[in-house]
Amino acid sequence: MIRVAYVHAPPQTAEAAAKIGGRRRGNVGVPSIVALIAVWLFSSPAWAVSSTSPPLASRVEREGDAQTLAGAASAAALMEFKNSLVSGPTGASVERVLVSWNLSTSPCTGNVGNWFGVRCFNGDVNGLQLDNLNLAGDIDVEALVPLRFLRILSFEHNNFEGLMPDWKKVGALKSLFLSNNRLSGQIADDAFSSMGSLKKVHLANNKFTGKIPTSLATTARLLELRLENNAFTGQLPEFRAGLNVFNASNNQLEGPIPPALSSLDPSVFSGNKGLCGKPLKSSCKAPPPKPSPRAADAETSSSSSNLSRILMIVAICLLVVAILISLLILSRAGAGGQENSQALDPLCSPYNAAAPASPASGATTTTTRASPSPDKAAGGGTPTTNSSSRAGEAAGASPAVGKLAFMRPDRTQFDLQDLLRASAEVLGTGSLGSSYKAVLMDGQSVVVKRFKHMNLVEREDFHEHMRRIARLEHPNLLPLVAYYYRKEEKLLISDFMSTGSLAAHLHGKASKESGLEWAKRLKIIKGVAKALMYLHRELATLVLPHGHLKSSNVLLDKSFNPIVMDYALVPVVNPDDLPNLLASYKSPEYTNLHRPTRKTDVWTLGVLILETLTATSPAKYQDSQFRTWISSIAARDAEPDDRAETIFDSKMAADAKHSKGQMRKLLKIGVACCYEDPEDRLELKDAAEKIEVLKERDDQ
Repeated sequence: MIRVAYVHAPPQTAEAAAKIGGRRRGNVGVPSIVALIAVWLFSSPAWAVSSTSPPLASRVEREGDAQTLAGAASAAALMEFKNSLVSGPTGASVERVLVSWNLSTSPCTGNVGNWFGVRCFNGDVNGLQLDNLNLAGDIDVEALVPLRFLRILSFEHNNFEGLMPDWKKVGALKSLFLSNNRLSGQIADDAFSSMGSLKKVHLANNKFTGKIPTSLATTARLLELRLENNAFTGQLPEFRAGLNVFNASNNQLEGPIPPALSSLDPSVFSGNKGLCGKPLKSSCKAPPPKPSPRAADAETSSSSSNLSRILMIVAICLLVVAILISLLILSRAGAGGQENSQALDPLCSPYNAAAPASPASGATTTTTRASPSPDKAAGGGTPTTNSSSRAGEAAGASPAVGKLAFMRPDRTQFDLQDLLRASAEVLGTGSLGSSYKAVLMDGQSVVVKRFKHMNLVEREDFHEHMRRIARLEHPNLLPLVAYYYRKEEKLLISDFMSTGSLAAHLHGKASKESGLEWAKRLKIIKGVAKALMYLHRELATLVLPHGHLKSSNVLLDKSFNPIVMDYALVPVVNPDDLPNLLASYKSPEYTNLHRPTRKTDVWTLGVLILETLTATSPAKYQDSQFRTWISSIAARDAEPDDRAETIFDSKMAADAKHSKGQMRKLLKIGVACCYEDPEDRLELKDAAEKIEVLKERDDQ
């Protein structure tokens, strides 16, 4: 029998935490972040209870040996699974990566995972997240069977090989993430037939072959399916309506696209030459008509029929075929007209640019924007308080209240108490929330951003979207360090950038000191365009991969390289708050049609270009004035050089002598990105390519 020793410390009471005040460092009275966050944090009922609750050790003792045995069983199962893992050709050994996996501690304490990558709820193992660890070999599902409460498995960006494991042995899974491995072979048609709770399956960038399992298409609660960059063949199965995320690009699929998928963005089917039908431009060929019975009879008795009768029957058959083809063309034309009329429907999915709303859904939150919860999306969008809803939330629990979730294992970690003890400085308040600079005990500076408009997204969905953001790696994107989940509010933590934002250098005090010359401004715009291109490539299923691009969300490092922040937040912001908070929702298409498009990020890029060149803040204009401002820039750009040069920020006057041609080219690109009709705007790829070839001087 395996014996597990549990070590618990009594939780700090709310009263004690509330007494944490400013600490002296140099000057007297350095403010503490507790003055900014602690009142908010400890005002919740969950914290109030902790001040009067008995210590955890005493509660465990009263619960008896049952919990100890359950913890021992989980520990034994995880250790068996660890022993099956193999280190990949590069990277640290399994023993080093999973050094915290040892029997001296329990895998879980309440909702807190003590072992790296282990997610817990009520003392049980709820999920495993072992991404980017260079693990190899086969996935031993048998070892995971004893984990009765396992709901989430994420083994992405590793080197696992072999056939698809038999996941039905852990049939209660809700989320399965296996993208970016070396798994291969065919997947059994019934591989997912008994997994009724399955919501999210990511199998992209592997080597799977054969047909897509029909059991995936019939899974009742499936919301996300990523199959791109494999070698699947055959036809797409008949998926049910309701998928929020779908991608089957770059396979070897053929045949018609099912009706339930016909409103998705065409890019999710690209790289499959044999696919046809909506939303692709290639139409499917009609099947050959069945031969007329009379024609068949005539053929079998041709020896006894004369030539004139045969010719008459053939003529009749040809006439019937012609009529059928005409009717088919007319019916398709009518269906196309209906689909085009639906494309103007303002209710669209944020994951698929052309997904129209379902009139039968009854609630716009399930179709217009990212649903705050897959359960709500499936049920209609109205928050419920029944026991099944609460159970669903519990099963997908993320790190508990008081626990920071770090996104990278190689990052120096700290806890919430470290933040509470840190000296703090208010950086500013934006549309999404307030930002604070915190200097930790070890000297590192981080930015804590507090979000108030994300209280509808459930813990599991928020955690998984943060994981998706954390996987993004680009030199011009600000990485997510950690996050803190609470139902009412969220904290996102990132590194502090001492140089400030582009907005501060254009409009604030820093503008008087730095005086951004043309070369730096061009460098900034080039970097932003590259970051935007990367987001659109990696988050192809989102309508707005950024959604909130503006000068205050473009930070600058010491070399004035741009670092873009606040990206990909549309799926987790409350749907009803989006129009009032995010920059993309000021675009003409949202003002006119009440929906953004894939080119809305292009519009915000154009606005950023015009702001950078003119040093005029768009924030001072209302909607109608804003359009007038853009139109006036376009009109002045068409005037002779002497008058057109007055558009540019006067601080670039010296640069204009040698660079005005390049400056005018960038201005034209900005104007072309801001056309009111999205169809007339530049494609993001074209805009980025035009920006990239610009030079610092005309004579280069």
